[in-house]
Amino acid sequence: MAREAALAACLEAVLGSRSSANRVFELLEPLAGQEEPEDIVSAARSCSRLFGALLERRELFVGPLPDQDASLAESYSAEDKYRIWMRHRYRDCVRCLGELMGHEAFQVKELALCTLMKFVELEAQYPLIKIEWKGTLTFPCDLLKVVVDGLLPTDEDASLLISRFQEYMEYDDVRYFVMKAVTASVAQVMQKTKERPLPFYQQNVFSLISPINMPNKESEMVKFMVKQDNREELKLSRLQAHKQVFEKMWLTFLKHKLPTGLYKKVLVILHDSVLPYMNEPTLMMDFLTVAYGIGGAISLLALNGLFILIHQHNLEYPDFYKKLYSLLDPSIYHVKYRARFFHLTDLFLSSSHLPAYLVAAFIKRLARLALTAPPDALLMIIPFICNLFRRHPACKVLVHRPGGPADMSEDPYVMEEVEPSKSRALESSLWEIQSLQNHYHPDVAKAAAVLNQSLSEMEDDISGLLELSAYELFDKEVKKKAVDVPLEFEQVRGLFGKKNDIFAEHFSLD
Repeated sequence: MAREAALAACLEAVLGSRSSANRVFELLEPLAGQEEPEDIVSAARSCSRLFGALLERRELFVGPLPDQDASLAESYSAEDKYRIWMRHRYRDCVRCLGELMGHEAFQVKELALCTLMKFVELEAQYPLIKIEWKGTLTFPCDLLKVVVDGLLPTDEDASLLISRFQEYMEYDDVRYFVMKAVTASVAQVMQKTKERPLPFYQQNVFSLISPINMPNKESEMVKFMVKQDNREELKLSRLQAHKQVFEKMWLTFLKHKLPTGLYKKVLVILHDSVLPYMNEPTLMMDFLTVAYGIGGAISLLALNGLFILIHQHNLEYPDFYKKLYSLLDPSIYHVKYRARFFHLTDLFLSSSHLPAYLVAAFIKRLARLALTAPPDALLMIIPFICNLFRRHPACKVLVHRPGGPADMSEDPYVMEEVEPSKSRALESSLWEIQSLQNHYHPDVAKAAAVLNQSLSEMEDDISGLLELSAYELFDKEVKKKAVDVPLEFEQVRGLFGKKNDIFAEHFSLD
């Protein structure tokens, strides 16, 4: 309390008389970060009130800031000398607050962030930039850059502080200049690493830019921190300009090698949160190609992005289905991303215009891999295959071919062939599903037997089966109520029926 009272008295003295201006150092000293968090918080609040009042009073020097020593020249009036000196103290305060955004105590970080954003708002209202013509942009970009740099440390996870910052991203002009600052930061920081991933830094960048909500129409851009009458003349008010900055930011971020886990996070949101707001979505082609080469779930998610570019943006990518086909291996029935894999594969194979040889190759490969799949996967993949038959009746020859191969060695289908068109799938038969009709699990055998009958025109809804697990399957079996099986049409009255009663009477003790 004594420290707070001393700071309050100091604040009052500096604001009350210019003769006490030197006491501003008493307010700035605790911001060096060597004090207890409570003392730093008190000093930061005092500095916030001090420089907030000075900005509102217009008592800070406006225009390019002269060097502190040069300001002592006789060419400056006493008023200007005071304003220049106090502007330098304001700059010291901003620098200290930027450093405090990396403090170990979150309350210090949060207050430093909020104080800097308060200064951004005040500088927007009372600009320190000299307005030389009517269209001069007065947004404090340099001050906002200090905030962005504080949100993107290279040595720690700043996601909590970034989430606190998200409320300011609702301002269209703040979002615009944050995106520009992030672009500059990524280019500068990643250039020094020589393409070596920086996990903390890149994760922080993603945490900052992934929640960005871009406007869909120019008429939605109505919330600005800087109030300017001639906004319609500025780039800042045009959706096209926002899209350009958004696009450049993402392309700059994604052109550098990412940590493996971050590829998944980016690819999951790419189709919904990034591609629709780019002026040229096809520029993502290089990133998606690199991501596909990583393998596993990342490859599948990359194909999802490529699929959108092909269908919605007329991208030519002739090897798309060949690459999807190559992802079908024994592991797909066992991996944790199985549900998403088959959801996307179902989407990719939804078009009825796909050639029969291609769909037949997918059916045969899925069926062959099903021979070693667990029951929970089989209960999903059999209806999946049935849906493919419904969409592509030409493939039903796989089911209705009389006199199929006698054994596996006679199957004309070439499992090892990477090119679907050369796999000879249409010459084969679906003996694998017939084998599954003898599966040990009764539900699987029942599901496989569906192909013995004519399929209905209505597709099966497999959405509920995609997430089916072995635990759920086992739990379902355990909870089944046991049914009494009748073994005799007459109810048994005793061990020997009626004879039992005669035996009891004959040997009665009476």
